[in-house]
Amino acid sequence: MTVTAVDAGPKQVSRSVEVHAPAAELFASVADPRRHHELDGSGTVAAFVDGPARLAPGSRFSTKMRMFGFPYRITSTVTAVKPDELIEWCHPVGHHWRWEFAAVSPTVTRVTETFDYSDTGPLKDRFKYYQRLGFVRRNTAGIEATLAKLAARYNR
Repeated sequence: MTVTAVDAGPKQVSRSVEVHAPAAELFASVADPRRHHELDGSGTVAAFVDGPARLAPGSRFSTKMRMFGFPYRITSTVTAVKPDELIEWCHPVGHHWRWEFAAVSPTVTRVTETFDYSDTGPLKDRFKYYQRLGFVRRNTAGIEATLAKLAARYNR
């Protein structure tokens, strides 16, 4: 199991891994926000989520989080869904989280997770908000840990 870097373009961090599970099964776990804590490798996502059992475009879901020892809650809005292929949501600060599922075979899927901060506004760009506050570095490590955790669960 190897997590690999993917060039998704400027101000986007993408990593992917091949997982020994069908795309539909993996998509279903990400499309259910109540399961996000099971996937999280960053250690920031808590088990309590308020939202629909299956995300759809325009769905909103609220997640308890913890960062730097401080608890907080965020509400994200789903911006794109292609069943069994893609799901994306927008964080309240403006960045997006995207998951893509590409079937390599009926039982193997390439899963790509992307942290996209390419369109968060000129003020954040000007002050390099995501870089200076360490979000790019921390989110890269979180994505890598999440994908490694996902692959370890299925690739036995």
